[in-house]
Amino acid sequence: MKILMLAPEPFFQPRGTPISVFFRIKALSDMGHSTDLITYPLGRDVSFKNLRIGRVPNFLGLRKIKIGPSPAKIALDAGLFLKALGRLLKTRYDVIFSHEEAAWFGAGLGRVFGIPHIYDMHSSLPQQLENFDFSRSRLLKRLFLGLERFVLRNSASVIVICEDLLEYVRAGGFGEKTLLIENFIDFSDFEEGRPEPDIVLRKKKEISPDGEKIILYAGNFEPYQGLPLLFEAFARLTCPAVLLVVGGSAAEHEAMRKIAADLGVKRRIVFVEKVPPARVPLYVSLADVLVSPRISGTNTPLKIYSFLKSGKPLVATELRTHTQILDDRIAILAPAEAGGVADGLAFALESEEALARAREAKRMADREYVYPRYLQKMGEVLKRSAKKESSPRSRK
Repeated sequence: MKILMLAPEPFFQPRGTPISVFFRIKALSDMGHSTDLITYPLGRDVSFKNLRIGRVPNFLGLRKIKIGPSPAKIALDAGLFLKALGRLLKTRYDVIFSHEEAAWFGAGLGRVFGIPHIYDMHSSLPQQLENFDFSRSRLLKRLFLGLERFVLRNSASVIVICEDLLEYVRAGGFGEKTLLIENFIDFSDFEEGRPEPDIVLRKKKEISPDGEKIILYAGNFEPYQGLPLLFEAFARLTCPAVLLVVGGSAAEHEAMRKIAADLGVKRRIVFVEKVPPARVPLYVSLADVLVSPRISGTNTPLKIYSFLKSGKPLVATELRTHTQILDDRIAILAPAEAGGVADGLAFALESEEALARAREAKRMADREYVYPRYLQKMGEVLKRSAKKESSPRSRK
């Protein structure tokens, strides 16, 4: 198949949706399809067989694009639409494959040009308005809901990334065209992403020279991640441990260091600025306990899947964002408050039961979250979309 993919993100950068887009493209390439990707001006190029990347001009002079809705994204999406239209006027595609809000015009373009549309629904965009505190306007939310229903109606297939989104789409009456493809593939699934044991040992001594156990947080510093909650919980721990925080920028670290200083734990927290995704498995390997302290949201964090594969105890807040795939057999679930997370961390650090849960999590992940299964699901989406094609067309 010849696929036109629309990704309204800085690609490639090491954050949620761009990582998902990366593995979608890898799967399509490994299955023998060709992809023309249209994306934002920021990010580094990646190389896959049969991949061509086209970027919107950086007419705003941006150096960074924040996560979630923003005025800058509205302008960039207009450029994305024009570039996609230009490609469609010159080239015949078998499928238009749109991520997030690009589906608003991707579905429309598919309808105009008679091309099946696949909607990769990473989240409900009306919900994002509230989650990222972009706007509480009821009128704007109704507009987003209307656009979302337009996309769902006019897509041949819909990909959702978690059970919560699947239930949401089913409730809207579009369940028959929807397939759950969780973002369970990461760089540790491939040989080049696995760190050498001696490198892990050397790094562990650097982070914890006195041999304390290491608790790892890896991710961005957005408010929904709950880092202040994690710091307060860590301050309540009585057992010796180091908190390793991987992600964020130098400026974000400075703000978090002030919180840590106020809690009296600044010297026990090690900050590492955002690293390439291929280096994250190194930090997972040297950790003794992994933690996801989210305080809001419903989508499953991508990192949860790699955490489960690691065989390390995982502490996560007992919210829908986690409980749609985690339970007390494979993780330590804690109330989303400092005392509960502190108790969960202490249990993970000191209990043999925590290690038993981690082993069970790894067995489950090694069975369920594997690349051949991911390829199978991606193939099913394309097969469903091809069936919706009304008639064969020639390709220029």
